[in-house]
Amino acid sequence: MLSRKQKHILIKFFSMFSVIRGYNILVIIVAQYMTSKYILAPHTALSKVLFDINLLMLVLASSLAIAGGYIINNFYDYEKDLINRPQKSMLDRMVSQNTKLSFYFILNFLAVITASYVSFRAVLFFSVYIFFIWFYSHKLKKQPIIGNLISAVLTITPFFAVCIYYKNFDKVIFVHATFLFLIISMRELVKDLENIKGDLALSYKTIPIVYGIRVSKLMLSILMLLTLIPTLLLIHIFEVGHMYYYFYLSICLLIVFLILLWTSKTKTQYLLLHNILKFIIVLGVFSILLIDVNLVLKQIL
Repeated sequence: MLSRKQKHILIKFFSMFSVIRGYNILVIIVAQYMTSKYILAPHTALSKVLFDINLLMLVLASSLAIAGGYIINNFYDYEKDLINRPQKSMLDRMVSQNTKLSFYFILNFLAVITASYVSFRAVLFFSVYIFFIWFYSHKLKKQPIIGNLISAVLTITPFFAVCIYYKNFDKVIFVHATFLFLIISMRELVKDLENIKGDLALSYKTIPIVYGIRVSKLMLSILMLLTLIPTLLLIHIFEVGHMYYYFYLSICLLIVFLILLWTSKTKTQYLLLHNILKFIIVLGVFSILLIDVNLVLKQIL
């Protein structure tokens, strides 16, 4: 049996894990390593990728900066989350706001220190990244359209750090990035629909509040159609091995998403739409394993 003190520490741990969304960070770590091996450096042996200290430091710096970003976002959205996510907020409140801020500064400091192991340019990269995460949470998040776009850009930015490290700027990488950017942009807009109650109560100027729910759904429909462009390019133009199964499935899921979108009215229905997009993103990470490295090398050469 755990003592009262041990239970208290365990609850605090799970509370902080919830605040920094540790499960998301774990997925990002896996995604960065898979992207490195199967897309950015297909010619490099798996062991060299896994035991590359510089890559490890970049992934750690990304994880620390993202964790700090979740903390500052949670700090600014404290009141809104009480309305939109009351159950999650109960767990998050087990850690005080002062403690969260302390962890925020510690994590960002560690991110910069970790990046310094790689190069001074890495330090500059993550310093700018950390600043924009704060600026987004403090100012831009409440702005319609630009807030959604910046959030999507910040989400995919850590992958560009790895891209720069390997100095691989092949076209297929940007097509993959475009696909991910559009899916994340859709997810951000769905989150606005899902959280409209809290946003309205706290005067957030999100797209559904400023332009209306119908316009938001129209924008999501347009984004969905735009997503088909990189998807079809990756299926028919670029060599992605058996990963084309994933893209065909993504098309099917996006069609289901579109049908459900125009019949959705409640928070629960919008949450389902959010989960469909999240499933596409997470499944995409593990579907990278389906890429044929030899075909990628042939394409590059």
